[in-house]
Amino acid sequence: MLPSLTIIDDFLTDPWAARRAALALEYARPGSGGNYPGRDSTSALPVEGINASVSRHVGVELTGAKGTEHGHCRITLKSDKGRSGVHIDPAFYSGILYLSRPEDCVKPGAGGTDFYRHKRTGLERVPANGAELAATGYDGLDELVGDVVNKDTTQPSRWERVMRVPMRFNRLVLFSPWQFHNAAPGFGTDAESARLVMLLFFARTRG
Repeated sequence: MLPSLTIIDDFLTDPWAARRAALALEYARPGSGGNYPGRDSTSALPVEGINASVSRHVGVELTGAKGTEHGHCRITLKSDKGRSGVHIDPAFYSGILYLSRPEDCVKPGAGGTDFYRHKRTGLERVPANGAELAATGYDGLDELVGDVVNKDTTQPSRWERVMRVPMRFNRLVLFSPWQFHNAAPGFGTDAESARLVMLLFFARTRG
């Protein structure tokens, strides 16, 4: 079983080159984003060997999950707002690579990634097996996700933050996508000072 959370500091050998390449990508127009705050790049950041490197770290062969923005980057300003909040990811494993400048990462409020407990149910993630699901009282995963995640995603009072992974330049955070999580608020007033991350959504390679 993959660990629910892994933090790898100093992940890239040349993070500044990756940051420059990330800022040079084309991004969606302001206001055209999805449920998330900020703007995503229209193409992936070309970081060679990232799937293989993560696979070695976790001991499972991984590849980019189809239908996701695996490898794309996101710029989020302090003023950006999204249409949803706490969520889960459609992947086998998730990752966030922080590429904001070191001086911006240490500013007050410059958070990385938050993890939550749903107050009404006490759940911190989607059940991993049938026994865990049965213990929740829900008949199926779709029913649980609909009643817990989809229903309460934009209701902050219905969630309790249990952990925040601090943002640090060139820090890679890997985690189970079934944990209830959300990006910490954006910051900065332009692309240079903004929250800048690389999004990673992995599928398991079947041999």
